[in-house]
Amino acid sequence: MDTPALQSVLDALDDPVCRELIKHLEGTATVSELSEAANVPLSTTYRKLDRLEEASLLKTETEIRRDGHHTTLYHVDFERVVVALDEDREFEVAVERPPKGAEERLAALWSEVRKET
Repeated sequence: MDTPALQSVLDALDDPVCRELIKHLEGTATVSELSEAANVPLSTTYRKLDRLEEASLLKTETEIRRDGHHTTLYHVDFERVVVALDEDREFEVAVERPPKGAEERLAALWSEVRKET
């Protein structure tokens, strides 16, 4: 995954509502579940989740339902965010990700195989 833009990460983490949503996001949750848990209006929850996703701090997956009404599930996609100075004295951001599960590793492997063929 590409490194997110420094300002995008800082803006997301500076936002108290974004931090509150992260605080309530254990495992996976829907927008409605997060909105209720954090006591944030649904429209605001959507905007803040977009901001967190743009900063590469959240990951989404689609839950397929038999009734055809699929839903998006969100989960935190970082363990630690580090802001540091590089050798040119410029700020840089590093987002440490949780270890990938077997399914994600297999998908990445197949993706690399497809690129080579």
